[in-house]
Amino acid sequence: MAKKTKPDPKNLALRQQGSLNTHPEQVTDELFLTNEFFDARDLVQIKYEMLRRVDSEGQPVSRSAATFGFSRPSFYQAQAAFQQGGLPALMPHKRGPKEAHKLTTEVMAFVRQMRQADSSLRPDDLAIRIQEKYGITVHPRSIERALVRSQKKPW
Repeated sequence: MAKKTKPDPKNLALRQQGSLNTHPEQVTDELFLTNEFFDARDLVQIKYEMLRRVDSEGQPVSRSAATFGFSRPSFYQAQAAFQQGGLPALMPHKRGPKEAHKLTTEVMAFVRQMRQADSSLRPDDLAIRIQEKYGITVHPRSIERALVRSQKKPW
């Protein structure tokens, strides 16, 4: 029987925070290969050290980016983020829409009104009605989730 190994707590923490470098093997900087303090799995640490090498040690951007597993455009993105927001700005941000941008308050009021008039309307039916009235395409599952969210809110 194979011996179970405990998951690495730092690996778990980095993954939960969204700052786990999924390609640590691309980091070829000597400090990250020889010194325990430097962790090629930590995106924030990698980005900071990449920026520091250029700024403090005068390393060329292309060399620094390649050594830390990044492209030149990624270097410049990290540099701009750091200049604007400091170290916290180097944390990766969640991609995609941050909220239900199609299902606005107005659209959800329409959905609730339609459901009150006819409780047998399914999300598929509501999606068609939203398309007809507002000219926007909304997936039925998005409508379903929005309805569940609106029921959870205390009024």
